[in-house]
Amino acid sequence: MNDYAIDKLALADYSKCNNIWDMSAFPQTEFFRKEIETGNRVVYVYKQNGEFIGEIAYVFDMRDDDYTIANQRIYLSRLIVKKERRGNGIGGILIDFMIEKIKNMGYKEITVGVDKDNIAALHLYRKKGFTTILFDGADEDGEYLKLMKTL
Repeated sequence: MNDYAIDKLALADYSKCNNIWDMSAFPQTEFFRKEIETGNRVVYVYKQNGEFIGEIAYVFDMRDDDYTIANQRIYLSRLIVKKERRGNGIGGILIDFMIEKIKNMGYKEITVGVDKDNIAALHLYRKKGFTTILFDGADEDGEYLKLMKTL
């Protein structure tokens, strides 16, 4: 794989994430921007030759005790890789990067929410140790799981 960098996203560069996902078509784009601004959401970007290829974030407070408990449990959010670059291990690299970062911050648990029909993501999270099921159910967006990894 070519040389890559994983860098913390500066708020001023948020619009560059449009290279990874269609920001205009996603209803939570502005909400995420505000969360980055307040510091509740911290985003890291996988770049090759300066191009934004993948993204992952952690969120301190999801206002849901399944997902976040202050100084103990943190939420992994928005793992996404540019469509034409999927299947090359970038998602796994981003998860490993975040697990180390979160462990070094002193957290004991990481959670993630994943749609049941997202087979590739489910497989990747399980492979990375997200094996505790905190919730198995549905909301207005469909069936999903809340998974946890103990560090």
